Amino acid sequence: MANAYIHFIDIVEDSKRVNPAASLGNIELQLLQLILLEHSKGQSLLVGNLISLSHIGSPATLHGRIKSLISLGYLKLVQDQSDARKKFVAPTNLAEKYSVFMSQCLVKAAKKGK
Repeated sequence: MANAYIHFIDIVEDSKRVNPAASLGNIELQLLQLILLEHSKGQSLLVGNLISLSHIGSPATLHGRIKSLISLGYLKLVQDQSDARKKFVAPTNLAEKYSVFMSQCLVKAAKKGK
């Protein structure tokens, strides 16, 4: 029996060609989703905080994925005003497009599941 979550997965899979983040790997998606979530709460994340997330990957892997997300245009670095050594990670418009896309998929799935 299909439910809203299954509909959601199906809609996301069927929409891969228009998904702004279709080419991202699992680690990049986990990082992007975490950054979007924290940003929506008004929280800023330092690069150092992100590379210490051992449940997602090793520091070297995470650093590489952050650099990849930056070069692909999903994230930008913002220098700390009081300490130039610290860099915050912030989502870009492309990351926001991904968030909107996923929200639209969720709304479609909820309507389809009724």
